[in-house]
Amino acid sequence: MKTINVLRLAAVTLATVFSVNVWSQTAGTAAPSSGAPSASAGMSKKEIRKANRALSRKVSQALQKGGVQMNGMNVIAKRGAITLAGHAADPTQIDKATAIAQGVDGVSSVKNIMTVQYGGQ
Repeated sequence: MKTINVLRLAAVTLATVFSVNVWSQTAGTAAPSSGAPSASAGMSKKEIRKANRALSRKVSQALQKGGVQMNGMNVIAKRGAITLAGHAADPTQIDKATAIAQGVDGVSSVKNIMTVQYGGQ
């Protein structure tokens, strides 16, 4: 049972890392949109990382206040774009998380790569 859980965790982690890497490679080729990307043009890497962490915390707090169960969920921020990764107990939690994240100030887009994990899995 522990082996299965470890393999699942490894698969989710690899999928998240892969999607973030693919997303970061394609995001640089797109035309700049309004909002956070243009504001961060003159920022240093350290300032951008700090802003990303702050936005990630802000979205996480909004999700918790909105009643979303954060167990097994990761919030990744990159210049205003939010990626929700991991798993949730039911599909309504996934939809709710997307809606709440889209309503947070500073969020320009939300990508949801969460999966449903049913009991006993």
